[in-house]
Amino acid sequence: MSSEIDVVIVGAGAAGIAASRQLAKGRCSAVIVEALPRPGGRAWTTVAGGYRLDLGCGWLHSADRNPWSRIAEENGFAVDRREAAWGKQFGDLGFLPEEQRAARQALQEWEKRLPAVVEDSDCAGDALTPENKWNPYVQAICGFSNGVAPDLMSASDYLAYDAACTYRNWRVPDGYGTMITASIPSQIPVWLDTPIHSLIDNGRRLKIETSRGSISARAAIMTVSTNVLAGDAIKLPGVLDPWRHAAGRLPLGHDEKLFLNIHDPDAFSPETHLIGNPYDSATCDFYIRPFGRPIIECYLGGDSALIVARHGLAAGYRLAIDQLAHLFGSDIRSKLSPLVGSSWYSTDRIGGAYSCALPGQATARRSLARSWDQRIFFAGEATHSYDFSTAHGAYESGLRAADEALAALNLSRVVFQPLMTPTAKIHEAVS
Repeated sequence: MSSEIDVVIVGAGAAGIAASRQLAKGRCSAVIVEALPRPGGRAWTTVAGGYRLDLGCGWLHSADRNPWSRIAEENGFAVDRREAAWGKQFGDLGFLPEEQRAARQALQEWEKRLPAVVEDSDCAGDALTPENKWNPYVQAICGFSNGVAPDLMSASDYLAYDAACTYRNWRVPDGYGTMITASIPSQIPVWLDTPIHSLIDNGRRLKIETSRGSISARAAIMTVSTNVLAGDAIKLPGVLDPWRHAAGRLPLGHDEKLFLNIHDPDAFSPETHLIGNPYDSATCDFYIRPFGRPIIECYLGGDSALIVARHGLAAGYRLAIDQLAHLFGSDIRSKLSPLVGSSWYSTDRIGGAYSCALPGQATARRSLARSWDQRIFFAGEATHSYDFSTAHGAYESGLRAADEALAALNLSRVVFQPLMTPTAKIHEAVS
């Protein structure tokens, strides 16, 4: 197959879909090329046990300023605005109130020490107090939120996200991934199960070689994950080595999500939360009976997710059920069974959860967001300076890249303006 178009979008995740929505507003021919057999990328809603379950992003973070909140309601999707159960340990099981207060205080004190670390090593791990018994708790929280331990994380990167986040978390009962993929504009073709093998610069045009043939395009928007961009799955011209180097400084962390069937729903209270073992950095985090469904959503991040990466899903399920049995008693095992789970680390053409800047490398996000020769543009959550690791950060990056492409090609465009900058958010909080 051979085709000539204005813009080829590589990747049908949140960034690629956002770019396609913006390009559809201009006088522009475009196509999305996706390696996976489904759209959405790390926004993936699957159906299991009769329910729509998000194996990737599932929460509208910073929901009060998240553009997907508006898009969801515009497209007829319900948005659940109830306060999430995060931060509340159901029945204080395995985590007494005084322990919870001490753990939260240790986390807050670690965060307060981060600014002092930025000018030195920028290693978030250096803000930990040696021998503090709550260090595993802090490490676990970093694993859930960033996919890595503090020693592998830029302090300034963490602080940039924290300054911009509103900590309002809403949900889409029909699935975040379902809502995102439903927003693909009908006039933009999507080639699924079509990995690209190489991108070649032919002077005035780019040649994109795919498993279905070649595409000749005036411009390309690359939205692949940082692990893919830095790897060797796609052959890229040497002039893009600085972008591949920047991607290598923003590797994907480890986060997985497992779902358990509950055979006796009365054994668990709906809309409750538990952390499995706050003294273990490899703990799981459990959201129990979301929307009242007879399931448990198990979050594995950092050290716990590494267990899935190294030993497979079965090992992850054993870890989760063992921790629940420790809290509820061994009889609970007969009331639970594996339902479905993610394996983002082993998913071809993704290779992990979301990006986390290495110590001293937060500026790599700006480097990665630069365009090359006004013909190759880069988008994806990793290119956002403060909303990285989120679907809304990916969305805004897609709009930005599409506007850059439309301007470079001198086509009609609708200029994108970010909804809120970190500076604006901080000003709003203190005014």
